[in-house]
Amino acid sequence: MVSNPFRRDDANPPVVIIGLGRFGVATARSLVAMGQEVLAVDNDPVLVQRFADELTHCVQADATDRDALEQLGIESFEKAVVGISNNVESSVMTALALVDYGIPDIWAKASTKTQGRILERLGVHHVVYPERAMGEQVAHMIVGGMTQYLEFDDDFAIARTMAPGDQWGKTFAETGVRAKYGVTIVGLKRIGEDFIYARPETMVQPQDELVVSGPTKNVEHFCALSKPKITRHHH
Repeated sequence: MVSNPFRRDDANPPVVIIGLGRFGVATARSLVAMGQEVLAVDNDPVLVQRFADELTHCVQADATDRDALEQLGIESFEKAVVGISNNVESSVMTALALVDYGIPDIWAKASTKTQGRILERLGVHHVVYPERAMGEQVAHMIVGGMTQYLEFDDDFAIARTMAPGDQWGKTFAETGVRAKYGVTIVGLKRIGEDFIYARPETMVQPQDELVVSGPTKNVEHFCALSKPKITRHHH
């Protein structure tokens, strides 16, 4: 076992990631790519060996064992991610230990609503349902003519969609999108150019992508306008 190998005075405190399944690894890789130090913990020596070179620190330990967590200096971490979800007992035991150590920001993956509720009751700050979230996003992209979609709990969504053809060559002042559709155009992305914030005098060009926000239903309705109509040829 190793004790906590990190510098204590770091402006970006290291993140501990427990469970090197697909979700844990994807999260760890993204954090490392952002210049974040990561301590990855898994009980499986094969996984620890596989990711040892790639992730800042990889340690084999049983995260449900408090002594093992103590040796990792777990109480000095500010952010923790529990990537275990297929084994509910391990997920719950690990989360409970992290809550007891008083870690201020705990994220945990859940596979089912029930598991998520248990984790929330224990005091986990953020419960994530990656498969469901991704499935919802893809469904909106398939049906709604969106390239990106983000929905918030309080019936508010942000989406990225192609500008509808009837708005090409007009300014936002002329299209009157807010009055007509009840959505706000946040900005637009033009091929080969940086994102620009929308102003009343901004002219919409073909192939522009708009970033729109507003009540979920309105955003869905607006994004559907730019969907290419699929015409079926009857023989």
